[in-house]
Amino acid sequence: MTEPAPSPQIGRPLQIGPHTVEPPVVLAPMAGITNAPFRTLCREFSGGRGLFVSEMITTRALVERNEKTMQLVHFDASEKPRSIQLYGVDPVTVGKAVRMIADEDLADHIDLNFGCPVPKVTRKGGGSALPYKRPLLRAILHEAVGNAGGLPVTMKMRKGIDDDHLTYLDAGRIAVEEGITAIALHGRTAAQHYGGTADWEAIARLKEAVPEIPVLGNGDIWSADDAVRMMRRTGCDGVVVGRGCLGRPWLFADLVAALSGEGSQGYARPTLREVAEVMVRHARLLGEWLGDEERGVIDFRKHVAWYTKGFSVGSEMRRRLAVAGSLAELRGLLDELDLSQEWPQGADGPRGRTHSRNKVVLPDGWLADPYECGTALGADAEADTSGG
Repeated sequence: MTEPAPSPQIGRPLQIGPHTVEPPVVLAPMAGITNAPFRTLCREFSGGRGLFVSEMITTRALVERNEKTMQLVHFDASEKPRSIQLYGVDPVTVGKAVRMIADEDLADHIDLNFGCPVPKVTRKGGGSALPYKRPLLRAILHEAVGNAGGLPVTMKMRKGIDDDHLTYLDAGRIAVEEGITAIALHGRTAAQHYGGTADWEAIARLKEAVPEIPVLGNGDIWSADDAVRMMRRTGCDGVVVGRGCLGRPWLFADLVAALSGEGSQGYARPTLREVAEVMVRHARLLGEWLGDEERGVIDFRKHVAWYTKGFSVGSEMRRRLAVAGSLAELRGLLDELDLSQEWPQGADGPRGRTHSRNKVVLPDGWLADPYECGTALGADAEADTSGG
């Protein structure tokens, strides 16, 4: 495909209700990843610029004040605007959760999850399965916007369940009609999960279909250059970055540079020594957040492979780093490495989950009629815990 001429929208501030997001960059919610410590790192590298969304919060768990959930909705005083993503399948419960956020001043922005493809969510009709049921989607959006008390409400979704059951254009029009402030589209179906290639052309089609509100693109943004290419190709108003920042919180520094006109000369290219310092800080922040150093280091273990990708570390050392039980042990192991290593070429590629699924797990009869579902699913359709 011939690359279009640069769009005048590149780098233009994104307006989410009263909140100006400049540059137009959003950290995607990721379960077990985008907690307060990781958001702190990403925000520091961006110089406080951008929008950084919480982990996915289950509306039932929020309404019932589940202890883990209440910790997840706690924001550092420096986080502005505070952004919460909600997952729900029952319009009434979603409305109650949104009203609680507004009344108790828990956040400044609410995002609704209609993009999660994992079986434990889709088998209950939630996440990326839900937009297929148009009346249910409309009812949830109506309750959310109606109970937000003026807080901006946005939504994140996928193209649909699979190539035979695409929903994103219908969902986009419903969102506009119900007062949603902006839409983010991951250019994959639920069946693709995280495999294959994201369909950026679908993002362009959605932008054409809903010119009234901002459209953000998501999928296969592994570098700041990818973000620029997406915006030029699709005309989208901003980008949502998920797996691309795993082990790369400094990607937000690159995004600021790219979308502010500085270009690649402003990109972060840390040495392994600098990466090691970020790793230790990340683990320390997790320990402070969890109230226990050991728990923080254990929680950090899943990040080791992402941070060290591309560097000459070795599988045995990666294994040792991934079982460290204290900050001192983590620091000591890192000091055994050749920390003078420069940033490796090709280190910006795919990270995290990259597989597809042949079949999306759905409730029995889910695909029989997109307009049949009543206005709610059963009471057991929402888990009572968050973050998944």
